[in-house]
Amino acid sequence: MRIALTHNLRLSDSEEEAEFDTEETVNALAAAIERLGHRVEKMEVSGPASRTVARLEAFSPDLIFNTAEGRRGRFREAFFPALFEELGFPYTGSDAYALAVTLDKQLSKLILREEGVRTPGWQFVEKVSELKSDELHFPVIVKPNYEGSSKGITQDSVAESVDELKRKVAQALEKYPAGVLVEEFIAGRDLTVPFLESVDNDFDGVLTPVEYVIDPELTKGRRYSIYDYELKTTRDQSVSVRAPAVIPEEMSERIRKMARAVIKKLDCKDLGRVDFRLSDAGVPYFLEINALPSLEQGAGIYAAAALEGLHFDGVIDAVIQNAAKRYKIKDKPRGLSRATRRGPLKVGFTFNVKRIKPTAEGEDREAEYDSPTTLQAIREAIASHGHEVVDLEANSELPMVLASTPVDVVFNIAEGFRGRNRESQVPALLELLDIPYTGSDPATLSLALDKALAKRVVRAAGIDTPNFQLMNTGRERLDKQFVRWPLMVKPVAEGSSKGVISKSVCHNETELREVVKEMVERYQQPALVEEYIGGREFTVGLLGERRPEVLPPMEIVFTDKSDKTPIYKFEDKLEENDRIRYEVPAKLEPAQLERLRAAARTSFMSLGCRDVARIDFRMDENGRIYFIECNPLPGLTPGWSDLVLIAQGDGMDYHTLIGEILSGAIRRYKERGSRRRDRADADAA
Repeated sequence: MRIALTHNLRLSDSEEEAEFDTEETVNALAAAIERLGHRVEKMEVSGPASRTVARLEAFSPDLIFNTAEGRRGRFREAFFPALFEELGFPYTGSDAYALAVTLDKQLSKLILREEGVRTPGWQFVEKVSELKSDELHFPVIVKPNYEGSSKGITQDSVAESVDELKRKVAQALEKYPAGVLVEEFIAGRDLTVPFLESVDNDFDGVLTPVEYVIDPELTKGRRYSIYDYELKTTRDQSVSVRAPAVIPEEMSERIRKMARAVIKKLDCKDLGRVDFRLSDAGVPYFLEINALPSLEQGAGIYAAAALEGLHFDGVIDAVIQNAAKRYKIKDKPRGLSRATRRGPLKVGFTFNVKRIKPTAEGEDREAEYDSPTTLQAIREAIASHGHEVVDLEANSELPMVLASTPVDVVFNIAEGFRGRNRESQVPALLELLDIPYTGSDPATLSLALDKALAKRVVRAAGIDTPNFQLMNTGRERLDKQFVRWPLMVKPVAEGSSKGVISKSVCHNETELREVVKEMVERYQQPALVEEYIGGREFTVGLLGERRPEVLPPMEIVFTDKSDKTPIYKFEDKLEENDRIRYEVPAKLEPAQLERLRAAARTSFMSLGCRDVARIDFRMDENGRIYFIECNPLPGLTPGWSDLVLIAQGDGMDYHTLIGEILSGAIRRYKERGSRRRDRADADAA
């Protein structure tokens, strides 16, 4: 199977990340999944949810092995399972409802108390004034209601008097304002009962209780015997897992039956862990349930499973196989169309290969095409998501090749050959053949390539642009809207800064008309004349469709202070030089950043962009932002192209960037399959 391993990676020792997985745990889980014969893709999900969606759509897993805890809120553990269900991906573990209920300690207790499960007496408190201390039996322990991994539980959490309790509740609520649980403290031992649903035993997958043993020599001076946050993190060497717990057989069975009732009532799936406190008088009390238990090496679930003959890989396999059985993944009939089954797709790769090297002296005919090195990097990135890549060079033979080479989707970076509609040629052909593809549609590609038309559309959407006019010969009357020099001249429908050279900045009318004439003759198209906007230059990458993700802006910093009218020229994009440097993320004040992001998002949506685009802006000395142009087919050269540098600055590697762009086409491919099935069902009816 193709399995996505979704997780939150622990990057610090902060309490906020206490429930996250270490790199060692993630690598151990991935290695086990691979040893079991599956293809695994590790997916860190702490970033924007849109990025997780895009990566899942690109990889299209058969099953998600989920350990993600979520970052914030009372429903954080439920967030990702809910997202997976919305996307239609099977996943391991309990559903969103069960995870939301089990994270809420007092709600779990309320539900289980009705089933006769014994718990310590408790009160849920959101304000100190809500405390009913006369109804409690001291000592009591104060703990956050919506946290795991013993977060918020210390030796100081136990209160032995009313005044002490009020003080500790107030302190706890400052840190955990969603509410705290005040629970009677049971003197005794901590036991945990792991659950592996696929294990065939007399307790429906509930395993033998194991015990946390605290080394008294290493924990001298601790007043209360509790498995608190300190012991789970910085002093974990002081605690060992004893399997089985040293308790009478009768008590073991009693606790397993209680755990089974808890698991059944709260509808936990695949795996889990139920924590108990066994009092000094030999009475078991339910404390809490973890439906998303730790799978780090050495966890109690492995110790208990070993008693059943299952070791590390066996535990992971038990989780996978139970989820696969639940979703009937193995029972899917063979012969389904690609649109109705998960697995590798045939991804056509349309491109134009660069055979003539551009030079600063003026050779720019194939400047927008891609080098063999870039093409290979994109192929490898697509293949790394598990898909088969089919090369489709965008030449005059492409229509015939497509007719004889069926593909599911197309990853398109083809620039076309000639005319202001050249970038739309391949997408138009793909639409004719009803083949989903990456990137914007033909209308947007044609519109964005024509800089004058793009400015009109963006200006109508409320975004500032420099004043501009088109010249076809250089003899036209200069528009009165231009009130100051210098002015800029560039071809109206070229990319990769073609035609943007030092003399594009004109300081008088004579210069301007000479440059316009040269541009028109060389590029056989009108020249765009526009105001030169001094100040800072930024480029902003966006990914997505209906609600695009705006990546951190990158600033093109001009380092030659003697140049009073710097521009990002064609020659600057050919090789490294000391005239410019890139700063990503750009250093911006919060208000400036928000204005730039808003301008980028509005421009993207008003032009009808899709999947990916890079948009250029200038910010003048007054902080006013001007749209310069939009590139909905940006360069993807690893370590070099602006969009790739922007993604790297946001912590996104090349593999992920290509996957995000590809995900839009895969989503449309699935939607097309659904429409076809609906039509077939309607016809059959």
